[in-house]
Amino acid sequence: MLRHEFQPGRLVAGLVFAAAGTVYAGDAAGLWDTPWFVIVPLVVGGLCLAGATATVTRGIRRRSGKKRLGRSTLDG
Repeated sequence: MLRHEFQPGRLVAGLVFAAAGTVYAGDAAGLWDTPWFVIVPLVVGGLCLAGATATVTRGIRRRSGKKRLGRSTLDG
């Protein structure tokens, strides 16, 4: 299996969509009653959280990448 870069924003988005699916699966199974409009804030809030996570991750990686790049050019 090829290694790839870990992307926490996608992880958060996947967990939110899994939670939304669980909510509707519980409703379909009769475990609880879920109004149709509950999914909208769940998905929108989750996507906003995933976007914020991806933005923070990108900022951290860009900042640490510049530090590594700066050190390697000074040394060699």
